[in-house]
Amino acid sequence: MKKILLLLWLCLPMLAAHAQTGGRFTLKGVVADTAGAGLPEATVMLLTPKDSTLVNFGRTTKQGAFEFKGLKRGNYLLKITYVGYLPYQSTVNPNDGDVTDMGNIKMTFMDQNLYEVVVKAFRAPLSIRGDTIEYDPKAFKVPPGANVEDLIRRLPGMQVDQDGSIKAQGETVKRVTVDGKRFFGDDTKAATKNLPAEAISKVQVFNEKTEQARLTGVDDGKHEKTLNLQLKDSHKKGGFGKVAAGIGTEKRLEGKVNYNRFNEKNQFSFIGLGNNTNQGGMSWDDYQDFKGSQSFNWGDDGDFGFNGGMRYISFGGDDESLTIQAGSGAQNRGFNKNWAGGANYNFDTKKTKFNTSYYYNKNTQDLDATSRQTNFLTNSAFTKLDTNGRLNSNQNHRGSVRFEKSLDSNNTLVVLSNFRFGNGTADYRSHQEFFRGVQDSTQLSNMSDITNFSDFNSFAIANTAIYRLKFKKKGRNFALSAGYNVNNSEGDVRQRSTNQFFRSSQTEPDSVLNINQTNHTKSLRNQLKSSALFTEPLSKKFVLETFYNFSLKSDEVDRDVFDNNEGGPVRNLNLSRYYTNNTTFHRGGTSLRYSYNGLNLLGGIGLQQIHMDGKFAVNQDDPTRTRVDRRFTNWVPNVSLNYNLKNNRYLYGGYNFSVQEPNIRDLQPIVDNSNPLYITMGNPNLSPTKSHSFNIGYNHFNATKFTQMFFGAYFNKYKDQIIYSQTVDENLVTRTMPTNISGGRNFNIYGHYGFPIVKTKSNLSLNVGYNNGKNLTFINGELNDTKSNGYNGGLRLDLTPSDKFTIYANANWNVSDTRYSLSSAQNQKIVNSFYGAEMNIKLPKDIYFNSRFNYNRYVNDRFGFNQDMPILNLSIYKTMLKSKKGEIRLSAFDLFNKNRGISQSAYQNFVSQEQVRTLARYFMLSFAYNMRGMSHSVRRKGGGF
Repeated sequence: MKKILLLLWLCLPMLAAHAQTGGRFTLKGVVADTAGAGLPEATVMLLTPKDSTLVNFGRTTKQGAFEFKGLKRGNYLLKITYVGYLPYQSTVNPNDGDVTDMGNIKMTFMDQNLYEVVVKAFRAPLSIRGDTIEYDPKAFKVPPGANVEDLIRRLPGMQVDQDGSIKAQGETVKRVTVDGKRFFGDDTKAATKNLPAEAISKVQVFNEKTEQARLTGVDDGKHEKTLNLQLKDSHKKGGFGKVAAGIGTEKRLEGKVNYNRFNEKNQFSFIGLGNNTNQGGMSWDDYQDFKGSQSFNWGDDGDFGFNGGMRYISFGGDDESLTIQAGSGAQNRGFNKNWAGGANYNFDTKKTKFNTSYYYNKNTQDLDATSRQTNFLTNSAFTKLDTNGRLNSNQNHRGSVRFEKSLDSNNTLVVLSNFRFGNGTADYRSHQEFFRGVQDSTQLSNMSDITNFSDFNSFAIANTAIYRLKFKKKGRNFALSAGYNVNNSEGDVRQRSTNQFFRSSQTEPDSVLNINQTNHTKSLRNQLKSSALFTEPLSKKFVLETFYNFSLKSDEVDRDVFDNNEGGPVRNLNLSRYYTNNTTFHRGGTSLRYSYNGLNLLGGIGLQQIHMDGKFAVNQDDPTRTRVDRRFTNWVPNVSLNYNLKNNRYLYGGYNFSVQEPNIRDLQPIVDNSNPLYITMGNPNLSPTKSHSFNIGYNHFNATKFTQMFFGAYFNKYKDQIIYSQTVDENLVTRTMPTNISGGRNFNIYGHYGFPIVKTKSNLSLNVGYNNGKNLTFINGELNDTKSNGYNGGLRLDLTPSDKFTIYANANWNVSDTRYSLSSAQNQKIVNSFYGAEMNIKLPKDIYFNSRFNYNRYVNDRFGFNQDMPILNLSIYKTMLKSKKGEIRLSAFDLFNKNRGISQSAYQNFVSQEQVRTLARYFMLSFAYNMRGMSHSVRRKGGGF
């Protein structure tokens, strides 16, 4: 298999080179104005006369010259566009020679009053204006049955990863809008996966100011890659959508539906799904919900000043939140049943913008796993074998509202609210064995059987209002925000375990510790916050920015733990706790911004104070309260650079100093022995973690050649970093306590280069990266310095020679070299390799064939871990019914029956491997119906089924 893959990679450049030789010719010319002066950066396109399929494209040089090499002999349609000039169109009939010279092509100046009329009459496949690229979907042969994701995959300079994330010109797309309006918040995949390609009249890619820059009126020099889908007029009248359902072996079922109804002012969309085939919801937020947390639109949270201010209230950060820690529901994690649905509504006028969305997600996960973890001590080690099963059930409701009103030309008000409420249960069973040494055949030390069950419910809401005032003096702005956030959770945990300790015998334990406890926890967190920003232009190039941030966060946690004895429940005074804590945050600062000719440079400093005032006791009725009163004051400098070098070249960098206060839980000197083999204790003497961060990067997109390149580096150094020291006794019981340590660091460098081998037919992208980390921790009183070196590389090849045949291939390699100062004999190297390929073929009689093959390899020679996982998926389908509105498909998943979840990692003083039993081979018959008609060509997406 390796040799075959290697041979294919070696043959591809030769095939590409051969395709450009023999019976070919070169077309060249000069684009000029009426006076004969060359026009630089004009867009030049070559199309087939029959159906206007885009064959090649480019931009003129500074002298106005263009050249297309290696063209097949035949007639072509030449189109040229240039801002301010009438579009040019001509038929190309090549001569008998190797070069056909079009000579000087003179463009005619255009009256701006005719611009809209001319643009509608002359639809170019793509147009390039500065950093904006606009595509005409008609030129890219995507059938009506395809979705937007399939269309994007066809567009030059665009890329769709297997998880559905989009890259444009080498940058990740941060926002996808429909007719300029939000679609399911900032979920970039909701529109591309659920809207049909036939509904789109234009695809626009451009750099947009960040949300904070737009709201405050301060240009920070940063940008977000944005993709806008402009709908056809025909799809702004009436509804359109698609429904699909399937039934398979092993009682597998799945269904999916979407419906859309748009007009000039209103947009309404509905999406829904249900399955037991491990196909998750429509966005990453579904995974966040499964963990009981929440994702908001961070871009407009109202925190002004450099380096942001206070983020929204944190969710799922404390043990008391009782969140379910589970897998992402991907195809290599257990058995999942998913139900999801949501609706999105937009209302948009010149002065009013309103968006609201609602999403429901229910997931049940059955997961059985085996894992092995080896911990390295000062002069020894111990190994834990864990066989566990989890049955998790969780449902969440999530919604958002965003209202923006232009009160007049100088005053703007934005109000937004996000909420999430849900509930769930988790059933956990585990059998654990601890051995002395690195092998599981050495001396048995401990054995534990654990049965835990938990159920919880939670509610969270975050509200923010932002007001912006523009003064008459240009550049003078004032912005004020206020927010109120709540996070409330309540749950019960029933924990039972039997823990056996072996010293003198391997068959009879020397001692047994039984635990039978009930834990009821209520947690309430409130946050009140506000920010203010005032900008004053000192000159055309300099702007002074002054800001203030305030936050008051109140926590109340009531945790009651009872030991269930024969005589009834008895409160456990060591584990029960009641605490309240108020964290007050103040930060004020000023910065000077220089902005001129694309260069945006900022330098500033702020003074930050964090005051933590907490009290804790065994329970609410206990009059004895222990107080934690800590105050941290720091100067926080910041420097940032954003330089637009023109022609889609960007240089960015900066320095940031940040302070992170300790968690109130870590400050409490309370011993938690709910897990008798892993005992934790707080430390009231903790100091905040301080970090120095540096970053620099460069991004370049060549709009003439459609090549993309970016590289960058970042470095973090920590002072008083909070780490968890470990003490392991003779019974292999681990005791941890947070403590401060300085010297940890992390360095990362990365690069990417992508280029078309043959424009519109094939594209190759390469990426490399290197990471160096230093992680410190104390083990049995001695400092362990773990140094890690990570190397990664990858390539991706997209071949789309025709609508009847396509191939997408990718390969990624990750090497992790970890070294331990206390146990150098355990130094190890982990190698993870991933290969993938997808092939699509159009057969006669409207029959189509799709295959996808993934080959993953996991190697750790130090522990003899060597696992291969080949996964082959196949499908064959046919279009049917009137106007080809229907599609019937037969699919085979994991034909080799090899799918299982495998992971391995090394960090600090341990190495671990895990394997999860998961959904494997099954077959499915499915049917899809498109409400607006459906015809097919080969699938133009490099993703899954």
